[in-house]
Amino acid sequence: MSEALYTRDVIKSWSELHRDCRLLAQKLLIQGSWKGIIAVTRGGMIPAAIIARELDIRLIDTFCIASYDKQQQGELIVLKDPVVTSEGDGYLIIDDLVDTGNTLAVVRKALPKAHVGTLYVKPAGQPLVDTFVQAFSQETWIRFPWDLALGYAVPLVEEVKDIEC
Repeated sequence: MSEALYTRDVIKSWSELHRDCRLLAQKLLIQGSWKGIIAVTRGGMIPAAIIARELDIRLIDTFCIASYDKQQQGELIVLKDPVVTSEGDGYLIIDDLVDTGNTLAVVRKALPKAHVGTLYVKPAGQPLVDTFVQAFSQETWIRFPWDLALGYAVPLVEEVKDIEC
């Protein structure tokens, strides 16, 4: 997807992310017990750690897939498969976001019986997700706290002056 397709920005703070991870864990808790978690890297690693704590799951693996360069999704490259002997039955796949669904389609093909839980989902990827916390429009770019740095915020009055000049 090109940058021009994203017309809306949503910034998630650490506290919002933690709250949403706990909400996802609550939804997953009532669905049964789980053998383990497979985090989709890199975005799924922090949510997977929080959910593993909340659900008292000790077995955590990763499915390492590279696809994004900034806001541009390119070719999917599987860097590491998880070590799962089944088709994923009884396992949770955790990711931060399902956008186009391209990455998750690769994961689903490899582990068709796993349960997919994500914090956030967009319409193109939603059919591939079993449990999620919040839906966003396709043109929304979600900025996660691990991608942000604190900095000076220009007062609105100064922004207006810059536009008028």
